[in-house]
Amino acid sequence: AVVSTQSGHYGRGIQILFEQQVKMSDDWGNEPDATETWGENAADDNNDWSNNVADEPESEATDIFVFGKWNPGEVQMKDISLTDYVGVKDKYAVYLPHTSGRYSKKRFRKAQCPIVERVICSMMMHGRNNGKKLLTMRILKHAFEIIHLMTGENPLQVLVDAIVNSGPREDSTRIGRAGTARRQAVDVSPMRRVNQAIWLLCTGAREAAFRNVKTIAECLADELVNAAKGSSNSYAIKKEKSTDCDSALIPLL
Repeated sequence: AVVSTQSGHYGRGIQILFEQQVKMSDDWGNEPDATETWGENAADDNNDWSNNVADEPESEATDIFVFGKWNPGEVQMKDISLTDYVGVKDKYAVYLPHTSGRYSKKRFRKAQCPIVERVICSMMMHGRNNGKKLLTMRILKHAFEIIHLMTGENPLQVLVDAIVNSGPREDSTRIGRAGTARRQAVDVSPMRRVNQAIWLLCTGAREAAFRNVKTIAECLADELVNAAKGSSNSYAIKKEKSTDCDSALIPLL
């Protein structure tokens, strides 16, 4: 009796499975074609995506402020010949002047480096200061604060004006061989004007801060402010004027 009962249960289970399979086969034939519903699903998907925030029109990009405070968009270049070599605004604007770019791998590539970062790199000189970029960044950040307190202007504008005023426009070079060498007056390219201006500004600040109670940030701020005004108290302005005067005494060919 037990065996017959179990066989009866097994038979009933097989019948139920068979009926489910038949029903599934019937439903399979009645399913709508995928190609018919694709357009409707696509329309639903489009409606869903239309509510996505990413598809909304982008708002105007906010200005990038150097050190989170100084707006490079306000800077005006007084010398158009240096526009391509003094990177301040647009694609050269950075929050932090530490791009870690390989600007020395190819000639003239350093012109694409933000001008604030070039000044920072120029401050890392004389052995004991090599590689201390975070230190020089802090020095320049403090110098910008001091410049703003002294002048009330945008420190980036003061820096650009100092570079424009400090780059010599005329220089002299040696022409001839060892026995008959003489100096020849030549014009200075825009790239070299920027390079020399940065070097003179940093050298003047470094020498002023050596064995002095004033900090390097204060000396750098004084140097930039004096150079931007064209004052002879600036080391860079004195060197620039002496270079121009020396070359002016040499006749052109």
